[in-house]
Amino acid sequence: MAQRTVVQLTDDLDGTEIRDGKGETLSFALDRQGYEIDLTDKNAKAMREAFQKYISAARRASGGAGTRASGRGRRAASGSSGPARDYDPKAVREWASSQGIEVSQRGRVPADLVAKFQQARG
Repeated sequence: MAQRTVVQLTDDLDGTEIRDGKGETLSFALDRQGYEIDLTDKNAKAMREAFQKYISAARRASGGAGTRASGRGRRAASGSSGPARDYDPKAVREWASSQGIEVSQRGRVPADLVAKFQQARG
């Protein structure tokens, strides 16, 4: 006797049946905890739209979602320079100065300034 097992996904948000080839499993992390959720295409799109304003203001963490090795504000004794950046803080400061924008020469460059810099650079 042959046996066939069928796995039927349902949307974790609203319980809608996800037809074969439709929907997706999304992974995300918050407060160092990773999560997965099965969603229909419609709900996956809505989730991405809801996260967009936070993603655009954030920076990518090294090591994948939710896997930062050190706590906030702590650095490794080896003199690690922190998480990798997709911009050069010195270049952002020079650009801001050339645009008449005041920015501190020390500390973190504000995310909105980085966004303006990246937008100007195209």
